[in-house]
Amino acid sequence: MKRHIRKAVFPVAGLGTRFLPATKAMPKEMLPIVDKPLIQYAVEEAAAAGIDQMVFVTGRNKRAIEDHFDRAPELELLLAESSKHALLDALMSVTPKGITFVYVRQSEQLGLGHAVLCAQPVVGDDPFAVILADDLIDATPGATSQLVATYDQHQASVLAVEDVPLEDTSKYGIVATKRIDSRVERVTGIIEKPDPADAPSTLAVVGRYVLRAEIFAELATTERGRGGEIQLTDAIARLVAKGEVLAHRFGGTRFDCGSKHGFMAANVAFARRQGIID
Repeated sequence: MKRHIRKAVFPVAGLGTRFLPATKAMPKEMLPIVDKPLIQYAVEEAAAAGIDQMVFVTGRNKRAIEDHFDRAPELELLLAESSKHALLDALMSVTPKGITFVYVRQSEQLGLGHAVLCAQPVVGDDPFAVILADDLIDATPGATSQLVATYDQHQASVLAVEDVPLEDTSKYGIVATKRIDSRVERVTGIIEKPDPADAPSTLAVVGRYVLRAEIFAELATTERGRGGEIQLTDAIARLVAKGEVLAHRFGGTRFDCGSKHGFMAANVAFARRQGIID
């Protein structure tokens, strides 16, 4: 029986140290691209893919994310009474009808794999998406929609990938693949942050995944790897050995908003689109 993707996991417990002091008291996921925080772009992308349950894996000092997706009745009333209807519509769009928000605490910073594992009690046996908000992907249809379509066709876990310069392979999980079509490839191996000399390709996994629930069993038994963390890449490598994992070359432009350069580039690109700057 085919199972549809209805849940998305957002690992948002990281400390955002590359943006200190701005992120001392504000989550990095709340950094704005023009007038919307990164996490809102991620949630909108998930909703556009037909996902209606958003699962946030949070940590300390992340209350601003929960507040952002909560109602603000006093502000709504003020905008309505002031006839500021465009602003009211923008405010109401943050929490669209039919979408539910669930918050799970990651009490220890043990890596992306551990963050995903923390979502298991909410996700259960369902397939689900994982979206890293600081990878902002400008695409139509959205990157998550593209991965969900590939999942629906093949009923296999799907990783978003793009080619990176050889000298940058040590920043990513890198896959070895066999091509299925122009966008989709079967993953035959995956290595976390290999040196260029050891990289099986230049095809890097970036911040979008659609995973079958089998990943939880692998994460639960995955030993800590690089940096003393439970690496999602290591668990995916075990899935590759047992069955089908696919790589999808998404269409669109990715901005690495975990870096200052990528964050500024995204702001410039989105501001130009909105006619704010030339």
